[in-house]
Amino acid sequence: MTNTDFNPLDVRGAEVLAELPGIGHNQPPADPFDELVKELDDLYSTAKDFCDGEPIDSDEMAAVITELHDRIHECGKRAETLRVDEKKPLDDKIAAIQARFHPLIGNTKAGKGKVILAKEACQSLLTPWRTRVAAEKAAEAARVAAEAEAARLAAQEAMQASAGNLAEREAAEELLADAKALEKTARRSEKAATTGLGLRTVWEAVLVDEEAAMDWLWARAKDEVLAVAQRNADELVRSGVRSVPGFVVRDRKVAA
Repeated sequence: MTNTDFNPLDVRGAEVLAELPGIGHNQPPADPFDELVKELDDLYSTAKDFCDGEPIDSDEMAAVITELHDRIHECGKRAETLRVDEKKPLDDKIAAIQARFHPLIGNTKAGKGKVILAKEACQSLLTPWRTRVAAEKAAEAARVAAEAEAARLAAQEAMQASAGNLAEREAAEELLADAKALEKTARRSEKAATTGLGLRTVWEAVLVDEEAAMDWLWARAKDEVLAVAQRNADELVRSGVRSVPGFVVRDRKVAA
């Protein structure tokens, strides 16, 4: 068809126009997230106009707000679907990485990796041995400390008894020097008994009095305790239980 054949006012011209691609036809498709954001922004803005604190006073208004609510809800469902879809490749990749390394260093309820199992096996052998060595070093440190203390007391008594006697004073000075040397040895033994043992101290709380523990917990974390009680009560009520100690179970209507 030549330019002289084209007339936008006749039927053939209208058909040609309808078949022509619109402006921007060669643009990439819009990002679903961006479109979702725009749609939700519009709905949110509309909700701000209608949800201004004034109660619904007509069936028409109730119908409008119901439709608005349902459209927002549907938009939220699509947003959740989009979120899950976008996150799935990352979740799959993370799961693959976790599965790959779990046989080596995994330490979960599902099982333990070779590193954890082997270390625990070694530690089960090393702990009693190192504990025995530590006990022996502690006993030796205590023996040397007791010997040093006895030498110090003996030197102190000798110094007091040597008044006016030069020979005895010289002997007392020697005892004092020996006592100080023993004190240095005792300090070294004490350090050896408390460091470099290959042991670490693990502190743990062992429950021996439930009533006292609950009194302490109530005073320390009352809100947290009540939150746990509330969560458990809600779970029971949702499962159909209609009587929970300490709670009144009642029903109320909310917009679906």
